[in-house]
Amino acid sequence: MRTSRLTVAGVLIASFFSPVLAAQPTIEASGYQIGPKDKIRVQVLEDHSLNTESRVSDRGTIELPHVGEVGIAGRTSSEAASVIATSLERFLQKASVTVEILEYMSRPITVIGAVRKPGRLPFSGRWTLIEALTEAGGLTESAGDAITVRRQARNGLSDQLTVSARDLFHKMDPAVNVPVYANDLISVSSAYTVTVYCIGEVRSPGAQVFRSTEHISVISAISKAGGPTENASGKIIVTRAGGNGQFELRYKSILAGKDNDVPLEDGDVIEVKESFF
Repeated sequence: MRTSRLTVAGVLIASFFSPVLAAQPTIEASGYQIGPKDKIRVQVLEDHSLNTESRVSDRGTIELPHVGEVGIAGRTSSEAASVIATSLERFLQKASVTVEILEYMSRPITVIGAVRKPGRLPFSGRWTLIEALTEAGGLTESAGDAITVRRQARNGLSDQLTVSARDLFHKMDPAVNVPVYANDLISVSSAYTVTVYCIGEVRSPGAQVFRSTEHISVISAISKAGGPTENASGKIIVTRAGGNGQFELRYKSILAGKDNDVPLEDGDVIEVKESFF
């Protein structure tokens, strides 16, 4: 059984990632702990000569002017600022320190699946889904429609959101261009083959093969089978694969917009009935 794909509206995204989007507008506020190879900016309000940009060493330290090595690994940006302020007390009566994380290299974003350059990405901490996928080289020709973002929550559990590549890249829907953060895993599905069967009064009955990224519906399947013959009644019976139900449609009603053009699934059978009059 194939997993159904979910096209996500803005309201669903907001509710799904509400702890991140509402309460934590930046990744620093999410409790991210600084790690080796992260790049940070230190600013000291009282003495700008102490301002510096530095990459965290493998030992978890940075080098500060007049101070030397200070260990900040495993701390949030605000905690690191407190540690640095304490280390400056012998030089300054008061030190107002801010720490900004510029690159999240200890827990990078990972992109897998149908992209041109899968793997870990160097990450500035302020990307959207489109920016991350672009950095991974973009989607390949074999990419499917489903893009899944998996996020590790602070309680050790993971959240998962799937958006439509069609909505993201073709419709350019800003609601699905979600922010991505350190340690996120982005997975791009590969397209697969969907086969449905048209029988009865169509010009080329038999198996009709689609890519999963195509629009697969009753009308598109009948069109792929050459359309109805002169003997077609317009009555259509759709039998779901695996004995999951059967229903009746009217060809002209679908074309007129009175009935829905029903999406099809792999293995469905569409029978166009014969007219006896």
